[in-house]
Parts: sequence; structure tokens; C-alpha cells
Amino acid sequence: MTFSRRWLILAIISSALLLIVIDMTVLYTALPTLTRELNASASEKLWIVNIYALIAAGLLLGMGTLGDRLGHKRLFIGGLGVFGLFSLMAAFSTSAAVLIGARGFLAVGASMMMPATLAIVRVTFTDPREQAMAFGIWASVASGGAAFGPVIGGLLLEHFWWGSVFLINVPIVLVALVVGALLIPNNPGDASKRWDWLGSLQVMIGLISVAYAVKELGKRTPSFEGMLIALVLGALFLTLFIRRQRRAIQPMLDLALFSSSGFRNAVIAAVVSAAALIGMELVFSQRLQLVLGLSPLEAALFILPLPLGSFISGPLAGYYLPRLGNQRMLFWTLLLSAASMLAYLLLYEAAVYLQLIVLGLLGLTIGAALTASSSTIMLSVPADQAGMAASVEEVSFELGGAVGVTLSGSLLSAIYAYSAGLAIPAWLSRNPATFDSLDDALVVAETLSPEGAAMLRAFARSAFDAGFVAVLVASAALLLIAALLVKLSHQPPRAAP
Repeated sequence: MTFSRRWLILAIISSALLLIVIDMTVLYTALPTLTRELNASASEKLWIVNIYALIAAGLLLGMGTLGDRLGHKRLFIGGLGVFGLFSLMAAFSTSAAVLIGARGFLAVGASMMMPATLAIVRVTFTDPREQAMAFGIWASVASGGAAFGPVIGGLLLEHFWWGSVFLINVPIVLVALVVGALLIPNNPGDASKRWDWLGSLQVMIGLISVAYAVKELGKRTPSFEGMLIALVLGALFLTLFIRRQRRAIQPMLDLALFSSSGFRNAVIAAVVSAAALIGMELVFSQRLQLVLGLSPLEAALFILPLPLGSFISGPLAGYYLPRLGNQRMLFWTLLLSAASMLAYLLLYEAAVYLQLIVLGLLGLTIGAALTASSSTIMLSVPADQAGMAASVEEVSFELGGAVGVTLSGSLLSAIYAYSAGLAIPAWLSRNPATFDSLDDALVVAETLSPEGAAMLRAFARSAFDAGFVAVLVASAALLLIAALLVKLSHQPPRAAP
């Protein structure tokens, strides 16, 4: 295979990977706009964002095994087709329910493509130096791409309607389909490999049920019966999944991998880092627009230091990883990420240039933590389990994003509802939607007199800021706890080769 063909294949793989990770966060700047256009409730808004990462995380392990069976090129091309078709459906959704369904099928396409990307890179690049460079580019796209989602969403919304954040996927998918079909080597799959569709279904139902329970807890008047049922259902299906994997001859997930503290620490770091980054971005992008009144483009430019820092820190973390060792790198990047999150908590109302500096530091530190965790996961297992390790790494990132959205969204909703209930007098607004979310409160304010509207907006924005502070504190606490878990591990530092 020629030099130019190998790197063109990597460009195709990277463009598809970029679409997958951007779709996790591209709606953040579009969320206030599409909430108004589709008349989405606070619950529907959370599911529009969250359903994508949840289904993708549930299906990734099974799709990796299916790729081994059918061939990774076939699964990659099929996933591109699914992703392009439902990007069209999402772009022209007429209701929140239709958009939630389209986002669910987008996740199916993403879960078909993502494990195949690493496998195709591994087959295409055989020279160790080229392979290291290719995997470095893959990791940089994966870690920085999600942080660029709100930026791209803001740029599109400045000139087009909210559906453009999905419609832009279609031409990229069409080009990747044609070029990928022609250039990607067609390596046949192994028909003896078993695809555990039941295990994929079990873990997906378990994750979605647990997320629903957390979301219900975040409501102003939660249904404790519904929350309990969802928790029991989630625990049941996750227990069934674990038992199935322990008995399976060819498990989707070899649970013995987690007996290694280095592997376990890296997975924890990946989940927590992704949760902190994506959860913080969710509430931060809404605050910029709904509290500070920035346009989607202005909000996107404000967020820009986060993804830039993440892209820069990936290669730097890879360079210093052999010198510091995996566990030491994990500890320091997580600790500095927590410090950066706390620094922004202290400066979120300071001068803009100070906020931008701290956001850049947060992007640098969390990007380095994600890169270090990915490398540690891949280096903690023998070569014959590299494919399974890659699936675990991808699931960790997707699951971390889902956890971040669920916890941050639920915590924001709960604190907002509590603070709004205390601050907003009953005579100002008796509409219950006022206490559900800031979006709803701003809509209610449009029906009041100018004086009443100004008062309601001020009270509601203050309540939102209380929730924003709570999310920053929770994210910093998670990062700090993860750093301490790594530090307290008894496994000695293990340098990357």
C-alpha cells in the first residue's frame, strides 16, 4: 500500500471519528434555540442530549465483536450509511420526540463505526513509527473533537437554522462513503467470532434505566416510585450482563482486566475526565447564552480555549508519558484538572481574559488526562486483547459523556428548581414552568409586564447560576476523588514503552 493511500485512509477514518465525537456536544450551543423551536420540555431537552451517548456506550462492545465477525470495513461503511440517513432525519425533525428517536439511531451508526476506526488504522499502518503517529492523531481527534462540538454548533447557528448542526454531516458522510469504499482494504472477518447481541441489549437497558433514575431525581417534584423502578431495572440488567460475561467463552468484556489497578485507574480517569468536560460544557454553553445573553457564535468563541487546549495537550502528554509513567501522569493531570475547575469557579464572573486563560488550562489538563488514560488502557493488556481494550476505552469516553450530561443536567435542574422556588415570589408568576428551567422561565417572562419580566429574568438567572456553581463544585470533586484513587493505588508506576 502506498504512502499517500495510507494517510488518505487515516483522513477518512479521522473525519468519521470527528463526526462521532462532535455529535456528542454539538447541540450544546443549539439547545436553547431548538428548545424554543420544538417546544421541548426540560425532560425532553435532557434526553435529546443524552440518548446519543447512552445508546452508543451500550452498543460499542457488541459492535466491536460484530466487526471481528463481519469485517471492520463492512461495519464502518454500514455505520456511515446509518449515520448519514438519520442525520437527515434529525435535521428536519418536527418534534422533540422525533429528534430523540433520530439521535438514538445516530448512536447506532456511531457505535458501528467507532470500534472499526481503530481496527482499520491497525491494519493499514504496519510500520511502528507510522502506526504510533496514526494512533496519536486518532487520540487527538477523539479527545479534542468533543470539545469543538459547541464551537461548530455556534458557528452554524450564526448563519443557519438549528437543523444545520446535523445536515452538515451528510456531505462528509457521502464523501467518506465513496472514498472509503474504494481505498480501505477489505479484510474478511472471522465467522467463528461470536456476536453477543443479548449482552449489548442488557448493558444498554441497564445504563438507560440508571440514567432515567438520576434524571427523575433532578426534577422539582420527582416520582420516587418511577425512580425506584428504574434503579431496580438498571441494577437487574447490569447484573445479568456481568453474569453473562463471566460465563461466556468469548465475552464482550473480559472482567479479569479490571483486576489490574493500572487498567482500572485508567478507566476511572477516562470516565471522570469525559464526564467533567462534557457535563461542564453542557451547562456552561447554556449559561453563556441564557444568562449572559451571548449569541451562539459568541458563546462558541468563548468556549474555544477548551478544545484548543485539549488538542495541544494530547501530543504533549504522549511525549512526556514515558518519562513520568502512566500512574504518575494520571494523578497529576486529574489533580490539575480539579484545580483548574475550581479556579474557574472562583473566576467565572471575573474579567473575560482571566476566564479564557483558566478555560485554556482546563482544556490542557483534561485533554492530557484523557490521552494518558487512553494510552494506559491500551498498554495495560497483552497484545491479543488490544481490540477489547480499545472497545473499553471508547465505552469509557462515551459512558463518561453520558454520566456527565445526566449528572450535570439533573443537578442543574434540581438546584435551579430549589433556588427558583425560594427566590421567585408567588405573585410574580404562578406558572409551574417557571420553576422547571431557565428556558421556560424566559418564555413565561414574555407574557408579563416589562417590570415583571425584568424581575423574573433576574431571579431565574440567579437561580441558574446557583445550579452552575453546584455543577462546577461536583465536577471538581469527581476529578479530585479520581486523582486520589490513582494516588492510593499500590501498583508501582509503569512507564510506557
